[in-house]
Formats: sequence, structure tokens, C-alpha cells
Amino acid sequence: MSITVSALRETAAGERRVAITPEVAKKLHGKGVRVLLEHGAGSSAGFPDASYGDAEFADKDQVLQQADLLACVLPPEDASITRLREGSIVVGQLRPHGAPTRIEALAQRKVTAFSLELLPRTTRAQAMDVLSSQAAVAGYRAMLIAAENSPKFFPMLTTAAGTIRPSRVLVIGAGVAGLQAIATARRLGAQIEGYDVRPETREQIESLGAKFLDLGVSAAGSGGYARELTAEERAAQQQALADHLKVFDAVVTTAAVPGRAAPKILTKAMVEGMKPGALIVDLAADSGGNCELTQPGERVEHGGVTILGPLNLAAGAPLHASEMYARNVYNFAELLIRENSLQPDFNDELVAKSCVTRGGEKIFAA
Repeated sequence: MSITVSALRETAAGERRVAITPEVAKKLHGKGVRVLLEHGAGSSAGFPDASYGDAEFADKDQVLQQADLLACVLPPEDASITRLREGSIVVGQLRPHGAPTRIEALAQRKVTAFSLELLPRTTRAQAMDVLSSQAAVAGYRAMLIAAENSPKFFPMLTTAAGTIRPSRVLVIGAGVAGLQAIATARRLGAQIEGYDVRPETREQIESLGAKFLDLGVSAAGSGGYARELTAEERAAQQQALADHLKVFDAVVTTAAVPGRAAPKILTKAMVEGMKPGALIVDLAADSGGNCELTQPGERVEHGGVTILGPLNLAAGAPLHASEMYARNVYNFAELLIRENSLQPDFNDELVAKSCVTRGGEKIFAA
């Protein structure tokens, strides 16, 4: 077998996913690719070593020395980068924005590195889109967290003790995470509304059985993202939103753009205008949060309102998150493997635009 594809056990705090699952290992082996994993690489995700079939296992140093392509969920540790074999390839979520030291280290090691967050948001790239697959997990889990922490039931209940009205829930942001959060709230029986500054999302929100909250502000942008609001538009949005927030029992915010600080949508004054017992789950806490009061990874109580800022939500459902992520990686790896060797075609837009380092050269300006 002329190519060795590898993965390490992820070491970031709370990270339980793995970049290569038994399913993907089997597919790679079927293509004549050797799969070499660190012992226990998939254990935290629910994949013991014995489940990997024909894959081989070794310690971390041996994996780094032999890997032609190293797949990762989060960026390798600095110590691992210095031990990568020169000329090897790294594929994963490398978080290149604002990470010049990491990019410099990869370049010095003459590693060709591909950061899957940089893939163009095109139809062809969907099968490799780790942002979308992991956002779906995060949106699902964010709504479960909201339901668990709310002082109210989400569904309507008719009991001998009387009828309990359903909770009113608002999801801000109708990207992949927001839509999955809306769908989950519907399954839980809540009365759900969705808001996004992109008017084209109305149809998607309503298709899930939710009501579209129209605040009269449109910020249709390009590449699937909203454009930045003007000061006047932001003021109008915030005033309209503040008026509506008073009726909701739970709010899940999901507005984020990779590489940028999350937009501040919920102000302190808005939170103070919400009903006692209301709950905010800020899915954008990793990038600073959509709420001014969000503390990443913490629970904040303010004026009777609870604000939660959970981090790395996808890692909380590691088995299915890993399965989707590994398929994304496999589909991207197929672009790199030709004639039983690694031959990235840099004329391919998906390959070129996701590349951050190449043979000692820095491609991406961190």
C-alpha cells in the first residue's frame, strides 16, 4: 500500500470526536490505502480499536513519522506539528484565522495543510463541508440544552392538574445550526419562531413548521452569509427585536461567521426586558457570543434570565458527529488521491482555496 492515512487521539479539552471512523477506514482500505491510527483514537467517540477491522495501530510518534496524510478534527498540538514527516499532508479544521504561529510551524515543517473551514460554499463542496455537518450537531444539542435548562415544559401537556401551555421559543440565525435547532424544538413540541436578517430564509424556516419573525431588516449577502448591517439597520433591528423578546421563554442564538467575532445581537438592555425565568442559549459562545452578557463556557444569571454559553457542542454527540466529519474528510481526501499516490490538483478550486501551507510556503494570510 503506497499511501498511509492516519489520525491521532484528539487532545483538546472536552474533545471526543475522531477524524477517521471504522466506516471510513474500511473505505480507505478498499482503495488500497493503509490506515494507521494512534491507539485509542476513536475510543471517546464510541469506536474501540477492535472495531476498525484492517486498520493498524501504533503510538503517537510512530503515527506522525509514517503518516502521508494526517486527518484531524482540531489542529494538531504544536509538539505534534514539529514531529510530522516533511512533505506530508494535514487535513482538518485547522482554525487558520488569527493563527500565524501555527501556520508558520506547518510551513517550516514543509507540510501541505488543508483547512476544511475554508472550502467554498458551493454545491460540489457540500459533501466535504465540515462546518455544516458539525453545525447540525451543535444546533440539535443547543435546543436540547435549552429544553433541559428551561423552568418550563416545551410541549403542551393536558393533565388532571390542568393544561400546560407550550413554551414559546425563538431561534436567531437560520443557517444549518439554526434550522436544526428549529426542527428539534418542533419535535419537542414548542411553539417556535425563527429570525434571520436574510429574507430568503423565510421559506426554510416555515418549511419546518415555524413562524418567520419579520423585523423589517434585510441583510442578504454573498456566499451564504449575511452582510454586515449598517448602524441604522442595526438600531432598527435591535429595537424591533427588543419588543418581541418579551414574550419568549427561550432564545437560541446561532449567528456566526468563521474567523470573525460573533455579532452582538442581544444587548444587556434586551435581556433585562425579557420575562423572569427566560433562558438564552448562545451557540456562538466559541467566537464571543451573540449576547453581550454571554461568558463562554459559563452560566450567567442576570435579572432573572439565564444565559448559557456552551462550547464545542458537536463534541457532545461524538459518535454521529465523528461519522459525519469522517465522511467529509474522506470525500475531500478523494480529491487528493490519484493513481495510488497523493497528488493534489491545485487547479481544483476546492483544493486551492482550502490550502493554508504548501511545501514550505504560507498560502493563507492568518
